[in-house]
Amino acid sequence: MRYQSIFQSVLKNVIPSDVERAKVLGEVNEFLSQLNKELKRLKYKATAVLGGSYSKDTWLSGDYDVDIFVKFSFAHHNQVLSNLLEKALPKSCERIHGSRDYFWVRNGIKYEIIPVLDIKKADQAENVTDFSPWHVAWVNKNGKNLKNDIRLAKKFCKANFCYGAESYIRGFSGHVLDILIVYYDGFLPLLKAAKVWKPKVILDYCNFYKGKALLMMNKSKTEGPLILVDPVQLGRNAAAALTQENLDKFISGAKDFLKKPSVDFFAEKSVNFSKMKGHLIKISVKTLPDKEDVAGTKFVRAFEHVRNQLSDFQVKDSGWVWDKKSSGAWWFLLNKKELPAMMDWMGPPVKIPDAVKKFKSIYKKTFIKKGRVYAIVKRDETTPEKVVKRVLNEPYVGERVSV
Repeated sequence: MRYQSIFQSVLKNVIPSDVERAKVLGEVNEFLSQLNKELKRLKYKATAVLGGSYSKDTWLSGDYDVDIFVKFSFAHHNQVLSNLLEKALPKSCERIHGSRDYFWVRNGIKYEIIPVLDIKKADQAENVTDFSPWHVAWVNKNGKNLKNDIRLAKKFCKANFCYGAESYIRGFSGHVLDILIVYYDGFLPLLKAAKVWKPKVILDYCNFYKGKALLMMNKSKTEGPLILVDPVQLGRNAAAALTQENLDKFISGAKDFLKKPSVDFFAEKSVNFSKMKGHLIKISVKTLPDKEDVAGTKFVRAFEHVRNQLSDFQVKDSGWVWDKKSSGAWWFLLNKKELPAMMDWMGPPVKIPDAVKKFKSIYKKTFIKKGRVYAIVKRDETTPEKVVKRVLNEPYVGERVSV
């Protein structure tokens, strides 16, 4: 009962009100109407329809990212659908490159407009996105009584910093959460299952692989920590992009919530640096002008590079924030704020005498440990600040962000 009272409290804030629903859907339907008129004017055999969380009624209050599928008749299958669609969109649209290019249009609402083939059979698909309308139909059929559980899962992942399919996040996508909620028949059962998940997690809703998904699926699709067989595309791992770090965040959040349930686990909070214990380094960063996904990926890759360079100082926590425009920041919480002036420098194995002799000719103070020769040398950088200063001036970072 305590869980349900918490869930009801959260849902009061995440389920769109009648007023919000009427306003937003009114604008969305008008956009769809205008787009369909333009498709008709161009004499395309195509129809624009609502997709994603809006077509499944799993969208969150205040979330105005709307997916639209433009379903082209199979008669267009030999044409470049993205080029056809672009002619029907406002000139202000932003083209996003992918396995098949799609588009963003922003006017208070952010529309993501995806060209797909209106396939009737799986073998007609030319691109993974052609199955997207099938995903919607599957959720509406199998998860029709679980819409609010999906909302809870989304809000929980957002609050625990592990939500988002973007390449710079690689967290839980909406599609992955849809499947997980249907698989476990609810949000609470999902949390209880996640609490005891062990590597590698393999979930097959249709039981298509009879417990042998790891052996039978293409190896490239089973390298991630979670293998979630897509019930619409049985050869696909819907969670292939999910990182171990984001899976760990979800599992940790599930354990903590079940141990001490609270609405706080659904609250999207800014990082509280004042409560951190350790040596904290914060860096203001600006992304370079580019498409959002590209700029975000560069931003995160540079962040990871800096974090790796700080490993000697024992990074016990780290993170980043970004406004998806230009401004961002990185932070690193370290166990050590200074290293000894001298360090052990690993040399060759003692079983390679020529290499050992050359190593000893270079370094004066040497010793043997676990079958290797080591030298005692002076450390160039004893503080994390010195490391950060050097790394921020490296081309790898400068080509990706501005600091």
